[in-house]
Amino acid sequence: MYKVKVYVTLRESVLDPQGSAVKGSLHRLNYNEVKDVRIGKYMELTIDEAVSDIDQTVREICEKLLANTVIEDYRYEVEEVVAL
Repeated sequence: MYKVKVYVTLRESVLDPQGSAVKGSLHRLNYNEVKDVRIGKYMELTIDEAVSDIDQTVREICEKLLANTVIEDYRYEVEEVVAL
């Protein structure tokens, strides 16, 4: 089994109104040292080890469903899970 951690974030060139709202709230709470906030998504997938190419499979999943590649970037980490 593989455990895949996927992180999806808006591209730097894309405005992040949700991040701006959080930053404003933090400043109102006197956390003025916070200079920027970007909001993203985190997902965990468990994939059967029978997959022939785990990287290709994860890239396809991200590009077809999990990330809008026009405005979002993604990265992922693959861990092999050892069954006990």
